[in-house]
Amino acid sequence: MRVISLLPAATEIVAALGALGRLVGVTHECDYPPEVRALPRVTRSRLDTDLPSGEIDRALAAAKREGAATVEVDVELVGRLRPDVIIGQAICDVCAVGQEQLAGIVASLRLTPWVVTLHAHTLGEVLVDVRKVGEAMELRDEADELIAGLAYRVRRIREAALPRSNGLGAQHAAPLPRPRVLVLEWLDPPYVAGHWVPELIEIAGGEDIGGVAGGRSVKRSWRELSALVPDLVVVALCGFDVERARRELALITDRDARTLFDRRVEFLDGNAYTSRPGPRLVEAASILARLMHG
Repeated sequence: MRVISLLPAATEIVAALGALGRLVGVTHECDYPPEVRALPRVTRSRLDTDLPSGEIDRALAAAKREGAATVEVDVELVGRLRPDVIIGQAICDVCAVGQEQLAGIVASLRLTPWVVTLHAHTLGEVLVDVRKVGEAMELRDEADELIAGLAYRVRRIREAALPRSNGLGAQHAAPLPRPRVLVLEWLDPPYVAGHWVPELIEIAGGEDIGGVAGGRSVKRSWRELSALVPDLVVVALCGFDVERARRELALITDRDARTLFDRRVEFLDGNAYTSRPGPRLVEAASILARLMHG
């Protein structure tokens, strides 16, 4: 079976199923596990990701208004790779290969592959997508085993992060309040992380005060965010690692933003852990628990 992944999260799911050898093509963003970097790249970005995040946001907004894709697919290469399965997504039509774009690609191929569309907005839906990929690749048992393992890890993280008592004794003990956590996935303009991130915060023993589980990421003003008075601000920028996030934060000069960032701030590799709806979301919950509770 020959598989092309058009989403880094899908690549990670295939790898977690033990089926890396079936991948024949991946996107320009696929970098985990490291072995996939040697595979043919069937996409490239039309955006310069070295630009400051404000300029990237404006370019993405312009592309959305114009209905233009920011990811270009090498259709000729896809045809030469002769995929039996193509894994795509229906979460974002601007910064990844969208459904209409994928439909056009499939229509151009001599042999029609099985198209698997991932559409997760919650952790539970991510597990459903794992099963979808497993079924498409005839790896149902492996998918069930992977899902069970991820669910077990989530339970362990949740149990370990249960708030400790206030030490007044068993009869009068009250759980300590959960830390109030704000997760930012973009800084210019500021966006609060949504989708599965609020669930990860809850699993890790915190209270997400900015996002809504299963909802889309939301743009908020620095004044609104500062007024939330979080115990912890986590900067986990979509598509960027910690080093890039630190550089982006250093560029922010807004007075309300600086008030917000005078509070406790931690960084998380958003590219690896929070922006990809795949198996490493469970690791993200574990990291968030350490950031919150030490």
